[in-house]
Amino acid sequence: MEKRIDCMGMACPLPVINAKKAIESFTEDGTLSVKVDNETAVENLTRLGEHNGFAVTSEKNGEKEYTVVMQVKAAAAGKAEVPAEAVSCALPAKGGKVVVLSANTMGSGDEQLGKKLMKAFIFALTNQDEAPEKVICYNSGAYLTTEDPDTIKDLKSLEEAGTVVMTCGTCLDFYGLKEKLQVGIVSNMYDIVEAQMQAGLIIRP
Repeated sequence: MEKRIDCMGMACPLPVINAKKAIESFTEDGTLSVKVDNETAVENLTRLGEHNGFAVTSEKNGEKEYTVVMQVKAAAAGKAEVPAEAVSCALPAKGGKVVVLSANTMGSGDEQLGKKLMKAFIFALTNQDEAPEKVICYNSGAYLTTEDPDTIKDLKSLEEAGTVVMTCGTCLDFYGLKEKLQVGIVSNMYDIVEAQMQAGLIIRP
């Protein structure tokens, strides 16, 4: 089985996200070739492959043209994970915007109203001129990346626009949601702290 995907011109972390989707489609052992236009993408794709136990090679084909080749094992393809270091993107000098979602509700008061407001907030994020650098979900915010179809759809839209969506792994385990993650990557407290320390602006609804 052999697959080739062209990620030329795609902003980080889209090459990694598209590669993960391609990996998950493997039903037998095979080769995935990913074409990219920068060394950061090469490094991140290499981290992705090695993290999942695949042999990875890369080649520079020309000016701003590289090919990364992974030897994908079908047994691991369906459980492919993206390590946080594989979505490391060059931040602007003052850092990017980071949205922190520490609950699946917005504000205090009625729970159903809070959930409705949070859903509206995330949808509004997709309509901004500039997508946030990262969205971090922890505590009951883990439900936002696992169970609500509308919210997951909006978070996927942000991801496609270049946003890194991170969900606390400890929180997913606590709520029994780890197998239900539908968007973004599983993160840890070190990466959550680092993302906020590097941020130029932190938004907490």
